[in-house]
Amino acid sequence: MPRHILAALACLILPTLGHAAECGSAETPCTVESGSYHMATPDVATPKGVVIHLHGGGGRGRGLLTSGLAKEALARGYVFVAPNGEHPENRWTRDWSVKAKGTSHNRDDKLFLIDVLADARARTGVEADTVFLAGFSRGGSMVWDIACYTPDFATAYAPLAGALWDDLPDSCAAPVRLFHTHGWNDRTVPLEGRSFGGGAVVQGDVWAALKILRETNGCDARQPERNSYDGDLWFRHWTDCAAGEIQLMLHKGGHGAPQGWSARMMDWFEAGTS
Repeated sequence: MPRHILAALACLILPTLGHAAECGSAETPCTVESGSYHMATPDVATPKGVVIHLHGGGGRGRGLLTSGLAKEALARGYVFVAPNGEHPENRWTRDWSVKAKGTSHNRDDKLFLIDVLADARARTGVEADTVFLAGFSRGGSMVWDIACYTPDFATAYAPLAGALWDDLPDSCAAPVRLFHTHGWNDRTVPLEGRSFGGGAVVQGDVWAALKILRETNGCDARQPERNSYDGDLWFRHWTDCAAGEIQLMLHKGGHGAPQGWSARMMDWFEAGTS
């Protein structure tokens, strides 16, 4: 292909992927007192809000800069933020401070994420209150923690293959919009959870977490308003609750995201903020 055509294509593609900021690249993370994060900004005059994505256990935020969710967020005009779960004194150093019996962490990641969001806003000038928090695996569990214990942090939540850990709370602090995605064949984080160390630490039961949130949201009927299907994807929709909204998507795979997850999450998120 002629070089001038390649250059023209690059000009079309690059604005969609975002432009350089003073920090946030894979090589140069932004820093706050309690840690670091990566960030990409859309090529728009006024960003529509912030999309935050939490990596899985053992991961790094920089790996999410090229993720499907990053591309979707930037293309739609959102600042994309990928914090680093850093606990250097713990056995698992790249982790999140998910609340669970028998565990402790160097840092309270609920407070860390508040610092990250404030810093990202200051650096990018984002004025919109619109915030979408998503996370995978251990990051998905942290999303559940934030949604349950600090519900005012984000506008909506999208945990993927992660849930609350035991001991489960009796209730969450306030209703939220939450879209949970899980693989039917997930053996790393089974839908029913699993225990470690002879029961000393227990991954929570997704069904139990959903029950707690239904009660918090005032979903008095218990069963979903409706069920639906899209190919190999199965859905349950609790959209007639007193407040908030709960969506559940199950797929036939294991510990991962189904095809099209990123676009589907952004479609759902934007539908609730328009």
